[in-house]
Amino acid sequence: MKRVSKLQALLQTKCPHCREGNMFEYSAFNYLKFHKMHKNCPKCGFQFEVEPGVFYGAMYISYAFSMAIFLGFGLFTYVIFGHPEPWVYVTVILTAVLTLFTLSFRYSRALMLYLFFNIPYKPLEE
Repeated sequence: MKRVSKLQALLQTKCPHCREGNMFEYSAFNYLKFHKMHKNCPKCGFQFEVEPGVFYGAMYISYAFSMAIFLGFGLFTYVIFGHPEPWVYVTVILTAVLTLFTLSFRYSRALMLYLFFNIPYKPLEE
């Protein structure tokens, strides 16, 4: 039986209980359905919404991701282009945010489950 590390499962947005089932139904790059999340793990049946409103807390994590994107790409723009016009900052930062918002959404939910709830790892039997 192969053990999957917590970090690897988190990065692949796998179920925190069995670390094999996908948390989301579609790819992060499907911009129309990226947010559709399984109610239960397709492999072990674990219910992802461990308590009502659990993912409201994920909004704070998503906000932190967004601020990191804003600051990181703002600094990147300043370093690469010197001190450009404000429209350059706006264009670069908006492009980055619109490109990465699906990942921010997914990882904020996954981090919420992995870091703030003590969900025991139970590998599936083969």
